[in-house]
Amino acid sequence: MTTTSPRTVFEPEHEMFRRTVRSFVKQEVAPHYSEWEDAGVVDRAVFLAAGELGMLLFGTPESLGGAGSRDWRFSAVVNEEFARAGFASVGLGLALQNDVAAPYFLDLADAEQQQRWLPGLTSGELIAAVAMTEPGTGSDLAGISTTARRVGDDYILNGAKTFITNGQNADLVVVAARTSEDRHRGLTLFVVERDMPGFERGRNLDKLGLHGQDTSELFFSDVRVPARNRLGTTEGEGFYQLVRNLSQERLSLAVMAAASAEGMLDHTREYALGRRAFGRPVGTFQHSRFVLAEIRTEIDIARVFVDHCIGLHVRGELSPVRAAEAKWWVSDLQVRTADRCLQLHGGYGYMREYPIARAFVDSRVQTIYAGTNEIMKELIGRDMGLGE
Repeated sequence: MTTTSPRTVFEPEHEMFRRTVRSFVKQEVAPHYSEWEDAGVVDRAVFLAAGELGMLLFGTPESLGGAGSRDWRFSAVVNEEFARAGFASVGLGLALQNDVAAPYFLDLADAEQQQRWLPGLTSGELIAAVAMTEPGTGSDLAGISTTARRVGDDYILNGAKTFITNGQNADLVVVAARTSEDRHRGLTLFVVERDMPGFERGRNLDKLGLHGQDTSELFFSDVRVPARNRLGTTEGEGFYQLVRNLSQERLSLAVMAAASAEGMLDHTREYALGRRAFGRPVGTFQHSRFVLAEIRTEIDIARVFVDHCIGLHVRGELSPVRAAEAKWWVSDLQVRTADRCLQLHGGYGYMREYPIARAFVDSRVQTIYAGTNEIMKELIGRDMGLGE
């Protein structure tokens, strides 16, 4: 690796697990990744293979087939290794299962719900998605218009969602729906299952990057969801349940962004040393040296901050504002790194057969999802007393 910052946040057991994940990426992902990119969706078998190695839902109790560990550093290792290797389409799908969806099932599901869902989510037999974003609603969760109306022992769900990660593969979808007109106390979360009548998947969206990641439109037309599929003890808790989980999601993206930048730098350094122009390696020109030196320094700074945030999260001390700082700054760094590294590749950087080309298009969305970076800055500014 070309970065030099010390990694003190991880223990020996995490580094041992890292070797397992790295081997998995090399053997189970790399040989098939191009096929999944062409197909527009990752083979479900990769979730099963990851589950067999204990790479999913680390917090699932042992009695339900999990490791029973709430140490988020294991999930961070998974995120880092996929991102560093440049396989973001698979890494994002696993991160969605581990970091975004898992808290709803581990923390909000009751004992009966956990018995139904956790074993499959942990083994990879079941794939999860979280449906918040709507065609007319982006970062404004309080603007969600999908409705759920109570009728006896069921809720009748109507509405549409878009940009849903794991949308085609998902067996369980955590759906945010409006159960009253109150903007913040009127949202409730439900788990919609694959074969419920009225639940339909729209097209697999044609994205700029992340071509192997199934990102979909979802439609709900009079879907009858049993009340036993509601998450939380009462109606109206959904907005606060969603917000509570955003810090972990944003830290997860920051972790992936830093590791992706490291991977891009490693590839570019190797290319710059091997590619010759005017009788010498392009990496030995002063401009190339300076650019690579700048990138490495920025990544080292990002790595120290991200590791600090990981430590805070493990201790239960990561604030939403700190997570927002990590998400916006490190994802911006990832985009800048992709741009500069592609430039150093010259014309070859524009060819899709080179990893930097894929990294360039995959990186761009990092500043958009889980709350745009403009929203992150708004949160930080308000924390400084600068809100309206």
